[in-house]
Amino acid sequence: MDAAAAVRQTPTAGPGPFASFVRFVVCGGGVGVLSSAAVPLLALLMPWALSNAVITIASTILCTELHALFTFGTGKRAGWREHWQSAGSAAVAYAVTSTAVLVLHTVQSTPSLLTEQTVYLTASGLAGLGRFLVLRLFVFTTESRKPRPTTTAVRRQPAWFGTRTPAGALSQAA
Repeated sequence: MDAAAAVRQTPTAGPGPFASFVRFVVCGGGVGVLSSAAVPLLALLMPWALSNAVITIASTILCTELHALFTFGTGKRAGWREHWQSAGSAAVAYAVTSTAVLVLHTVQSTPSLLTEQTVYLTASGLAGLGRFLVLRLFVFTTESRKPRPTTTAVRRQPAWFGTRTPAGALSQAA
């Protein structure tokens, strides 16, 4: 095997946890700012709820690709598994922030804008931290960066398997 082939098969270590988190905030925050501008513009052409759904789906797909290539340094684009898991973690984060604001409105019927934003941003920050952990530990793990074997290994049988008794019958171990 030449040196170039060895380099291609060596899994990338990827950035450390702190660098990944900074990249996660930059990518997610940047796409979030763009999304917040895109939703009202698209809402000029369609109902706001549909506009929000379209932009949410598009931004989740874009962020998943950015996280695969840049944030967690997998060296490859995200596959279907990563997209579905990322979408699931985004849905949970959406549910957390929505529930937090709903609980606030249950406790205070008319909270101030500052209170509402504080609750929303706190819930969003906690959900984002949870989402980062899920993506780093489960979706874009270092295991997914390891090269897959090209051949299947032959499973070796235990030494006692298939030994014959003096009568010629296979013995069975207890």
